[in-house]
Amino acid sequence: MEFKKTLLSTAFGLITVFSANAQHSLEKVWETKETIPVPESVLIHEKTKTLYVSLIDGEGNVKDGIGGVGQLNMDGSVKNLNWITGLNAPKGLGMYKDKMYVADLDVVVVIDINKGKVLEKLEVPDAIFLNDITVDSKGTVYVSDTRKGFIYKIIGNKVELYMEKVKSANGLKAIGTDLYVLAGPELWKINANKEITVIAKGFEKGGDGIEPVGNGDFLVTCWPGIIYYVKADGTFEKMLDVQGKMNTADLAYDAKSKMLYVPTFNAKSVVAYKLK
Repeated sequence: MEFKKTLLSTAFGLITVFSANAQHSLEKVWETKETIPVPESVLIHEKTKTLYVSLIDGEGNVKDGIGGVGQLNMDGSVKNLNWITGLNAPKGLGMYKDKMYVADLDVVVVIDINKGKVLEKLEVPDAIFLNDITVDSKGTVYVSDTRKGFIYKIIGNKVELYMEKVKSANGLKAIGTDLYVLAGPELWKINANKEITVIAKGFEKGGDGIEPVGNGDFLVTCWPGIIYYVKADGTFEKMLDVQGKMNTADLAYDAKSKMLYVPTFNAKSVVAYKLK
């Protein structure tokens, strides 16, 4: 989520080929009935069949102490919207074993999932707008700072700068030894040697959330209200455009059930879709 900021648009001639005959679509399954206070990111916890949701519940760039993390059941009913409280403007969520990592403006909050308790807050030096988080198979945490165009890496409790000059760095996904990044209107793959490959470009409103489909393809959301299906060859289809009606922030995806869980930010709900 890039809060109240216009992202870089790409000249029409540079836009990656857009499929006029979309091969994929979304079927709405449910939408939460209760008000969800400005949800930005959703994370699936398979063990407990719970959807964790970051709740800004205020302005997206203000230290107000009213944000938190809530829990939903898999059918969209509310489990506990006060699971974690006292945060500021929490956005991206990541998980490794029994710990959850939350991007909260200038700190990464570490939570014991089993106890529902904040363990520590890791300060990220000079951070302005921490946004998305991903954790690789070894427990290394990556977090983006959209305003600075930085990506940080956390091993243990040590925070270090991983890469700079990543334009409007937002959505992150660690897959194997590669880090996939939504950099403004582009999807990048960064390998272990920090070599960048542009997988796709031309997302009209800049990318927000990214999730792998499981076959080399990706799902990409754009905060103003767009969801794309991105193929491994870089072409993509627009499956949903609800701009002006609701936002589509940092999604979660379950490859087994083909279900997407999309936080709608200012529309204050979470919507579940089936990928067709």
